[in-house]
Amino acid sequence: MKPIDVTRLKEIVGERNVKTDPSDLYVYGSDSSVHHAMPWAIVKPETTQQVQEIMKYANGNGIPVIARGGGSGMCGQTVPIQGGIMLDMKAMNKILEINLKDVYCRVEPGVVDDDLNLALKQYGVFYPPTPASSRIATIGGEIANNASGGRAVKYGATRDAVLGMKVVLPNGDLVTLGSHTRVEASGYQLHKLIVGSEGTLGIVVEATLSFVPIPEFRCMGVANFDALKDAGEAIGSIMASGSIPSMLELVDSVAIKAVNKTMDLGLKEVAAALIFEADGMVKEAVDYEIDKMKKICEKHNGKDIHASYDPKERAKIFMGRKKLFPALSKYDDNLASTSLADDMAVPYSKMAELAGKVHEVADRHNIVMTAYGHCGSGCMHTKILMDTKRKDQWDAAKKAITEIYEYVRSVNGTTSAEHGIGLSKAESFKVEKADSLNLLAGIKKAFDPNNILNPGKLSQAPEDWVTATNLRYSVNS
Repeated sequence: MKPIDVTRLKEIVGERNVKTDPSDLYVYGSDSSVHHAMPWAIVKPETTQQVQEIMKYANGNGIPVIARGGGSGMCGQTVPIQGGIMLDMKAMNKILEINLKDVYCRVEPGVVDDDLNLALKQYGVFYPPTPASSRIATIGGEIANNASGGRAVKYGATRDAVLGMKVVLPNGDLVTLGSHTRVEASGYQLHKLIVGSEGTLGIVVEATLSFVPIPEFRCMGVANFDALKDAGEAIGSIMASGSIPSMLELVDSVAIKAVNKTMDLGLKEVAAALIFEADGMVKEAVDYEIDKMKKICEKHNGKDIHASYDPKERAKIFMGRKKLFPALSKYDDNLASTSLADDMAVPYSKMAELAGKVHEVADRHNIVMTAYGHCGSGCMHTKILMDTKRKDQWDAAKKAITEIYEYVRSVNGTTSAEHGIGLSKAESFKVEKADSLNLLAGIKKAFDPNNILNPGKLSQAPEDWVTATNLRYSVNS
């Protein structure tokens, strides 16, 4: 590996788009995970041609390249554990086309999710795979992690919305994958393979995305439960009933306490609450779905059930869920909210059991964990709240995570529902995918023979996430 040629990088993208100051490198050394490792240089391309030239240079010199969007990843996906060039893709942020007749748009990877939906709104359409971090999350990052969000239960995840893309390969070649059509039956669906690959196969420089009409009617409701188990069973019953909620979210007692403390929302401090939504073009159809979900919640001991079409009231109902992530950091002044066993998915029938498992494991290891998430798509999120200065807390967290993932795998669930693998989930990912790791390695070799694209991730990731990088916290011995 040759020393990095900063002069050459400046020739490609311009002096202002290359940063090597230690303070900049430090900031770019972490995302929203617990991990930290500094790149050697930050390079901000503005065109596809610049990305191609950077890749040719890096590939020829064996220099790692890590693409980064908004930095909202929670598992260390963009943490450069082997150094190298950090590609800041936010300057490639143009909406290139909105084609209403053919129902697609073309965008560059640095387009922020909320900005795309603001542009689409004037045409009466929206891009549905919207994660909670949509204010900062970029389309490129969402593609890298196959992000989904609250409305995935009805509208699908990022992979379902991606029709095609343009990708720069490690050698600098530009390839067009997929198409501009809803169906494409011939050959390997390589654009679908890129989605969820965490920047290990190529650099996405353009994406073709489908969109859907904004519904005429949306109704949102909330049901409170005195037992987490009852809320979990209501989830399974709703989904088994044939109901099609546009959103079905779970928040537990820890989450409710956190948002009440930070936002004074006055939510009922019960064991759990379900937030449910139906949408559509016909009010009677929406009414039918809402009434159906209300009755199911009642059957499972839900109480204080309320639903509303009013946009302001809907926003109030959903505020606690939307602001949950920052709220958890204020749950206890002595505890930090950490993203570790951050999301997973299980069959609907196991949602109640998983929620209970999270709390049982937390109590046994003397840490605080919350269970919440996009339960309509089988996705459960957790956050571990702990004293990050204490090594014993990290040890307890690691044991808790191991046990939870063992349970998830035992019921045919999966390690990651929408937040990717990165570093913190690598151990469980390798166990889950043990019989296909050789296939994954072969795909990586075919795309990236010199292993320069985000090396040390997915099948290459270290199994001990605690020691994989420096932690963003000062831990006492």
